[in-house]
Amino acid sequence: MTTDVPNMFRAKKGFKMPAQAKSRPRPIDDAMRRLLDLAARAAAPGRMAREVGVIITEWRAIEEADVVRERIAEMLEQLDTGVIDAEEQVADADRDQPAAMTQANATLAAITACRNAARYAAAG
Repeated sequence: MTTDVPNMFRAKKGFKMPAQAKSRPRPIDDAMRRLLDLAARAAAPGRMAREVGVIITEWRAIEEADVVRERIAEMLEQLDTGVIDAEEQVADADRDQPAAMTQANATLAAITACRNAARYAAAG
């Protein structure tokens, strides 16, 4: 006896069960990913700060003020941590390797610019 499953009950190619479907990233995670992508491309600190402004402007266009304030606060918390980590990288960088020092200082400048832009947006 063979049990043949009717076609209508077979999973279609590319079908995922709801538990397996990927959920959308949180807006704050998406924002931080955007900043990390820019940092990976060695974007200038000013460009990084402008991206923070763009992100916050996007949030303000579609969300209520309380939600935006919470996201900015979380972004600031993550950027504060990033600045501390970048400062440690600069302190730990080998002074005999100019490329490593340059990279560490550039990262610190970019993250500091992002944090300052987020602080400015939070105040305004």
